[in-house]
Formats: sequence, structure tokens, C-alpha cells
Amino acid sequence: MRSRTVAGRIYEGFVPGRHLIDAYGRGGFRFAEMSHRGSILALPSGIHAWDVADVTDLTPEAFALVREEADAIDLLLIGTGPEVAALPEPVRAVLRGAGIRIDVMPTGAAARTFNVLLAENRRVAAALIAVPEAG
Repeated sequence: MRSRTVAGRIYEGFVPGRHLIDAYGRGGFRFAEMSHRGSILALPSGIHAWDVADVTDLTPEAFALVREEADAIDLLLIGTGPEVAALPEPVRAVLRGAGIRIDVMPTGAAARTFNVLLAENRRVAAALIAVPEAG
């Protein structure tokens, strides 16, 4: 994610605010009139670059930012790439312990579902692994 000035401040790897996902594929995402190459966390605080390349990187530590914002999240959509993949039990346990419901699906479906729920002003967040093909 390129640096962006928002309200006089520069954010590295972070765009504050709630934003729809305009497009996904080709290894990244478009949102808020910008693009980001790599995976993202779309949280109540904003969209964060996420250092996860594939499902083998899904560890409890990878969800630290999600847990920090747990009080503002009812549902976390997890996009596991081009195909749905099982979420490791330690990750499920940590998110359950934080009171967060999860739904695991391919990244494209997760991005589309996130947009619908966000438009309904629901307390939704998304952890989206980048996919190579356009969506």
C-alpha cells in the first residue's frame, strides 16, 4: 500500500475508515481509490496490510489486530484464497475466546459478502488472503 496522507497524517500500510472492497485479484485489492498488493485486514479501524500469503500463515498471531478490535466485531469473514480451506483449530479457539464469530470461504466470496454486510452497517470485519486471478 502506498503511503497516503489522511487528515494531515501519513499512514504506512493502513487506511483509516470503513471501505468497500472495489476489486480483488492479481495479487491484491482495490479500495478507497487506491490499490494494495498483498493480503488485507478490513477492520472497524480501517484497512491494514496483512502479512499472510496463504493458509499456512494463518496462526493465532496473524489475528492479533482482529483481537484488539474484537469489541467492535460481530462477524469475521476469512477469505482463504481461491479455494475454501480449513481454519486451524488454534486460530478458531483464539477467535472464539475473543467472542468473534467466523465464516471461512474463498476470498472472492468473502470480499463480496463483506461489502453487502458493510453496506447494511453490520459489525463485520474481513481477513482476506490475496488471490492471483482477477475477481
